[in-house]
Amino acid sequence: MKGFARFQGTERYIASQELQDAVNVSLALERPLLIKGEPGTGKTLLARAIAEGLGMELLRWHVKSTSRAQEGLYVYDTVQRLNDSRFGDGDVGDIRRYIKYGPLGEALRREERVVLLIDEVDKADLEFPNDLLHELDQMSFTVSETGDTVTAKQRPVVIITSNAEKELPDAFLRRCVFHYIAFPDKAAMEQIVRVHHPGLEDQLLAQCMMMFYWLREQQELRKRPSTSELIDWIAALLRGGVDPARLEREFPFLGVLLKKETDLQAAQRLAGRGVRWRH
Repeated sequence: MKGFARFQGTERYIASQELQDAVNVSLALERPLLIKGEPGTGKTLLARAIAEGLGMELLRWHVKSTSRAQEGLYVYDTVQRLNDSRFGDGDVGDIRRYIKYGPLGEALRREERVVLLIDEVDKADLEFPNDLLHELDQMSFTVSETGDTVTAKQRPVVIITSNAEKELPDAFLRRCVFHYIAFPDKAAMEQIVRVHHPGLEDQLLAQCMMMFYWLREQQELRKRPSTSELIDWIAALLRGGVDPARLEREFPFLGVLLKKETDLQAAQRLAGRGVRWRH
């Protein structure tokens, strides 16, 4: 795959070779990259890292349960036009003044290539991905109110994330390059932590890693702690002046790692029964 900019991660985003390959295949084929993985594995941050690594602008479309595909292209602001007609502000005959482009529409209009993040596509209803098929395929759409056709001069780099809350349609999947971000192993996690806490003592890092992965192994937990929560927990330990010796006896600031009451209670029960993270 020659002749295009390659993504190799950034100083603050450690990307595995498999993830780099997936991004670069997506760039070469000019296909959307669909990213899945459990929360906290860096799916959303990947788009920002790609934009930074390739020197492109990042446009974000954060999908909600009420989102519609049309909103990502454009909306016709009839309310503003009505107000202008009532109060005499502006030329209401020029409909183009009232066309407000969404993130996807804006990405297709840009002269330069940009990165477009469609975040948590599975939050919307089942028809949402299907409604994007033509635009993602042809990189073009028509504004029905004006008859204008918008066609991308340069296809944007499209990153789509999913938390696997819903199954996505096969027709949508066929148009994407797919990658699942596996949860980092200890070696990869140490690299990630070092990026965010470069001065962390080896002994404290080793103790934190042991406790963190022990916690993730507990089957009683409904929501296992993620990478971002580990980074926050270590920050709390550093600011609290906690030393490794204390971590051998107790699990301080557990609420930074666990976000459900039942999980906190389960972890406390395990500790109370003498189940320990020391190996």
